Amino acid sequence: MSRGMMSLNAFLMATGHHVAGWRHPQAQADGGLDFVHYRRLAQTAERGCFDALFLSDTLAMLPGSLEAVSRMSRTEHFEPLTLLAGLAAVTRRIGLVATVTTSYNSVDTLAHAFTSLERLSGGRSGWNLVTSSNVEEAFNFGCQAHPEHAQRYVRAAAFLDRVRARWAQSGVAPVQVLAGASKAGCELAAARAEVVFTAQPELAGAQQFYRQLKGLMPRYGRDPDDLKIMPGVLPVVADSVEQAQALFEQLQALVQPQVGLSLLADIAGGTDLGAYPLDGPLPDLPLTNAGVSRRDLLINVARREGLSIRQLYLRMAAARGHLVVVGDAAQVADRLEQWFVEGAADGFNVMPAFLPGGLEDFVDKVVPVLQRRGLFRRGYQGRTLRDHLGLSRPAHPGFQEERVAHG
Repeated sequence: MSRGMMSLNAFLMATGHHVAGWRHPQAQADGGLDFVHYRRLAQTAERGCFDALFLSDTLAMLPGSLEAVSRMSRTEHFEPLTLLAGLAAVTRRIGLVATVTTSYNSVDTLAHAFTSLERLSGGRSGWNLVTSSNVEEAFNFGCQAHPEHAQRYVRAAAFLDRVRARWAQSGVAPVQVLAGASKAGCELAAARAEVVFTAQPELAGAQQFYRQLKGLMPRYGRDPDDLKIMPGVLPVVADSVEQAQALFEQLQALVQPQVGLSLLADIAGGTDLGAYPLDGPLPDLPLTNAGVSRRDLLINVARREGLSIRQLYLRMAAARGHLVVVGDAAQVADRLEQWFVEGAADGFNVMPAFLPGGLEDFVDKVVPVLQRRGLFRRGYQGRTLRDHLGLSRPAHPGFQEERVAHG
């Protein structure tokens, strides 16, 4: 893929990424356990020629009180590999990326599962490797504590090497995705990743991250073009700027305080902010063994902009620290083009605020603008996720045999 063509993934989160998106009148609040809902989303994204579907996962309940978690419509959803196997049968070209942790899985089980998905889909699978930011997962696997951050990444690197060895023996090569921006995460990404998903809320920070991560790759004998950096973006798009702003304000007004506080606690690594005044400043946060880069982003935004706790949770409610773009189709496309052209992104993980409408609006309104500008494909040129992303193929012969079988 040339530099003139960006990549787009559809990051599907049950009812949408805005924490109150499920309360929007056009959202499907029970979408997390409805295969027909996901089939519609997958086929919409494929109609828009997206590179891939992207699914997250957690192996424990989200942190927070029962009252808060019950008001988020995010606790019940399909296991991503199972869901993507089903979606492989009702789509033809779009890639299928599942999040699976290295902290609480076995090498053989994970390798076999992705080998199956790669073959079922004809070469369209991808693995988003995470090391688990939810410390509650430990207790579901008989552990007394979550492994330390650095220890998790040491395990992840060894785990990944062993998985790749299994894949080479089987003749498959799912695309390798990593998420995060910590120092350990960046080193692993520079050495192993083919796609990186990152939270970057402003242009200068995104450009710096892009330069630094790409700059690490030669140390590992890799070409920077072999890695696609794809920040998350939550688009709120409508036929006019005024309508888009009204839609965003409608979503923000639906955020309940207990949900906002629970969201902050999750991002902050478990720190309960309920004892502090909502309209007071963010207190000093203790170090965390959960997600380091997202906690740091939270603190930086609060300090830089002088946000109160209430203002901070409203800021995070939309996209948890990712870029939020509100406007008509041309304005949304302008922002994506700027980030792409000015060295902040190779593409984007599109995070609709509510579903299915948020994805349909992006496909029907923004994608045609990007296509007219020559920034995004008008049709699929290949059949595999590697084809869509313009990524090279592994050298081992077994992979070539697998390609022929699905040709």
